[in-house]
Amino acid sequence: MTILRRKALLAPIAAALATPALLRGAFAQSAGQPAAPALSQAPGYYRFRLGDYIVTTVHDGFSRRPVEGLVRNAPTAEVQAVLAEAFMPTTTYDGVYTVPFVDTGRLLIAFDTGTGGQMGPTSGLLARNMQAAGIDPARVGLVVITHCHRDHIHGLTTAEGQAVFPNAEVAVGEIEWAWWSDPGNESRSPEGQRVNFANVARRFAPYQARLRRYRDGEEVAPGIRAIAAYGHTPGHMIFHVADGAEELMLLADTTHRPEVFARRPGLHSLFEFDAAMAEVTRRRVLDRVAVDRVRVAGYHFPFPATGHIARDGEGYRFFPVEWS
Repeated sequence: MTILRRKALLAPIAAALATPALLRGAFAQSAGQPAAPALSQAPGYYRFRLGDYIVTTVHDGFSRRPVEGLVRNAPTAEVQAVLAEAFMPTTTYDGVYTVPFVDTGRLLIAFDTGTGGQMGPTSGLLARNMQAAGIDPARVGLVVITHCHRDHIHGLTTAEGQAVFPNAEVAVGEIEWAWWSDPGNESRSPEGQRVNFANVARRFAPYQARLRRYRDGEEVAPGIRAIAAYGHTPGHMIFHVADGAEELMLLADTTHRPEVFARRPGLHSLFEFDAAMAEVTRRRVLDRVAVDRVRVAGYHFPFPATGHIARDGEGYRFFPVEWS
C-alpha cells in the first residue's frame, strides 16, 4: 500500500477524532463534566411454570447503603471478606427488591408490593416491569404481606394514599398485624423500626374493608400455605407453594442477600427485629429447602431471584436458576 493511499484511508478517522464534540464526550469525565446517564436495562421480569401455576418474579430495583454497620455481630473487615468472595463491592451494599406473583389460573396473587417508587431513585421499577410482564394491578385479586417493613408495603399505595391494587383483598399475618397496628408496642421495638407503626396505618388504610389476617399453617389460597419464620419481624411469614409434584418456597426476608447471609447464616443484619431468633429461623428454613431440594424465591435475592439452596460447609450457597 502506498503512503498516499494509506493517508487517504486514515484521513476520515483522523478528522472524526479531531471533532470537538467527540473529544468533549471522550474526555468529559476527566474534565469534571457530568458523566453520561446510566444505561437503561431490559424489563425485569422472569416467568416459569410450577405445575399448572405460573410464577412471575418482577424486579423493583435496589437501594444502596454503606457496608459499615450492615452487620451487627461481625467487624466490617470480616463482612467485606465475605463480599469479596462473592465478587461484590466491599464498600457499598445493594439491597435488591423482587416481588413474586403467582397465577393459579383462578387467582392472581402478589406477595408483597415493593417500594412504590417512594424509597429512592434506584427503586420503584415494579409498575413499569409489571406492565412489561402483562400484569395489570386491577387483575390482582389477593396481596399477601409477608411482613410490614417499608420496602414490602410502600407499594400498597401511591404517594397520595390511593390503593395501587383496587380490586385486591389484602392478607397479613395475625401476629404481624397485632404488633404493628398497636401503638403501645412502639417503645418496645428497635428504634430503627418504629417508623413502621405510622407507615402500617397509612398503607393499609385504603384496604380496611378488604383486610384479613392469616395464621401459621393456614392456606391463604389453595396450595399456598403460610409458615412461621419469626425473627426478622415479630410475625414474619414465608410460603410453601405447591401444585401437583412441583413446589416452591417463597423465603421473603428469611435471608437478605444470599451471597452474605446464606453463606454466613450466623451474621445478624441491621434489618432484623430479633436477630437471634432470625438466625435460628434462617438455619432451619435453609436446611429444609436444601435437604428437600425445594426451589426457592427470595425477595432480596439477585434477579431473577429464584433457584436452589445447597449446604456448603457451615453455611449455604444459592444456585440461581438457568434462564431458558
